[in-house]
Amino acid sequence: MRPDGARDPIVGPDSGPLPPFPLKLSGKVIKGFGRGSKELGIPTANIPIEGLNMIAGDEADDAEEGWDGKGRVHPMVMSVGWNPYYKNEVRSVEVHIMHNFTHDFYGSHLNLIMLGFIRPEYDYVSKESLIEDIKTDIEVAGKSLARPAWAKYRKDKCLLDFPEAQEKDVKADGKA
Repeated sequence: MRPDGARDPIVGPDSGPLPPFPLKLSGKVIKGFGRGSKELGIPTANIPIEGLNMIAGDEADDAEEGWDGKGRVHPMVMSVGWNPYYKNEVRSVEVHIMHNFTHDFYGSHLNLIMLGFIRPEYDYVSKESLIEDIKTDIEVAGKSLARPAWAKYRKDKCLLDFPEAQEKDVKADGKA
């Protein structure tokens, strides 16, 4: 059960992520349980836990020379766990990208940087309380990531460095 009381509006120190963060991950988007968009109104890009890869690098890498900041880099919140409300029997990785997309992107490759921890998993008494907490997570992430020591990660070149086959797929269909 989620504890009662107000949550902090931001997480982490103003100076930036603390170890073990940042964690750089990548994986291919698959179909999930179908609950994010349809049931919760919070779409997710799902990555199989066994398909998650660590990307080398500890500090924020400078953006590639000439990158104009118009790349497809968006803030996100993610859940890695069992989703106790739904009584999942398998652990899942569900990424909510804080951007309104007009299409899905199953099969696409995502590069992610996890900068911190917002909250543990809870077993909710209702779907509405779960939705409320996820929306709070999104607000907390937005405020937390807006700080300069955190915002610099938006330009990390690992977010724009994709496998060669994926780059061809993206160029061919215009999707990320």
